[in-house]
Amino acid sequence: MPKPRREIGRRVQLHRALSKLGWGSRKQAWDWICAGEVCVDGRLVTDPLAWVDLDRQVVARKGGTLDTPVKVVIALHKPRCVVTTRSDERGRRTVYDLLPQDFPWIFPAGRLDADSEGLLILTNDSALAVRLTEPIHHVPKSYRVTLSGSPSQETLDRLRNGIVMDEEPTRPLRLHVVRRRPDTTVVEMQLMEGRNRQVRRMWRSVGHRVRRLVRVAIGAFQLGDLPPGDHRRLSADEQKLLVCVP
Repeated sequence: MPKPRREIGRRVQLHRALSKLGWGSRKQAWDWICAGEVCVDGRLVTDPLAWVDLDRQVVARKGGTLDTPVKVVIALHKPRCVVTTRSDERGRRTVYDLLPQDFPWIFPAGRLDADSEGLLILTNDSALAVRLTEPIHHVPKSYRVTLSGSPSQETLDRLRNGIVMDEEPTRPLRLHVVRRRPDTTVVEMQLMEGRNRQVRRMWRSVGHRVRRLVRVAIGAFQLGDLPPGDHRRLSADEQKLLVCVP
């Protein structure tokens, strides 16, 4: 007779578990574990790669259970020439340089490259971050793009319907022209996926250079008049807008 199958909950490596619980980065968690500061079910564990079940085991640090921290979700208006990392080997400013030093630990839910601007969400809520970044959840991201030249109607339709990138077609998207001038065109695009530098690469593939790229919305939440470099915490209602399809 076959043995009954044991149900498995959220089984992850210990350093990732601490990060998922919102207590710090994986690197911070790795250091805590190696320093002998973390217990699982009352037993000291010093291997960051040890597997734990977050639904069935108790993880504690320095004698106290790692209770779920207060969820923090902020909207940041990322300026140009600022990178979406905690540190940069080239010495460039990072999004963390724009936050107070005593701010709770948070991480970016998605990225914007150094040359891009606009709405960036940072949080310690790993479940929200997954909903915002995994394509399966279909959360749209909206961009205002300034292009060189004037794309034809045929070009606009090609991008709307999807083009082949990395040997795989892009998903259909919303696209409309906001303004045309002799040498530049401003368009708004709404994408349901987020491949690496996707907007820039799509336009380059059809012969147009992106001069400026600003993310103006995630879901139904708008960047609005938040000044570049500033941030603010989002209310519970605003957080719901992030995962809505407008």
